[in-house]
Amino acid sequence: MDAIVLLKEDHKTVEKLFKRFEKAGENAHTEKRKIADAVVAELTTHTWIEEKIFYPAAREAAPDAKDHVLESVEEHHVVLWMLSELKGLDPADERFDAKMSVLMENVRHHVEEEEKEWFPDVRKAMGRNRLTELGEQMEQAKKESPTDPLSVPSAEQ
Repeated sequence: MDAIVLLKEDHKTVEKLFKRFEKAGENAHTEKRKIADAVVAELTTHTWIEEKIFYPAAREAAPDAKDHVLESVEEHHVVLWMLSELKGLDPADERFDAKMSVLMENVRHHVEEEEKEWFPDVRKAMGRNRLTELGEQMEQAKKESPTDPLSVPSAEQ
């Protein structure tokens, strides 16, 4: 699987979780906790592989993507801190749904920018073979990804 396809698959997985969260009832605290935990895990792994493997390769192959990459890293910073807060927040807390809602807005914005504004340029610059090689590296790196959102590099910046 090529790197961009892998990232888009991750985006779809997270979007499905968001939709499940939005459909859960107001007092479905146990279900919302499970969904939030899955979102934390998925996004922590996703941001890790993007920052460790994909973004550096994208910057190298498509120097014009530099600003997009820098903005994406800043968006990751915000998302990772929100994930760390959600991780320890009781789903019955009045801020839980609001925090999740803001997280979803941020992630959806980020995904749209990546997929529409700069993934096509990166695909053109890298080509199929390089993207496949990166995809394999990223798939392997998922197994080594941290579980703590604050362990992803951009969370510390």
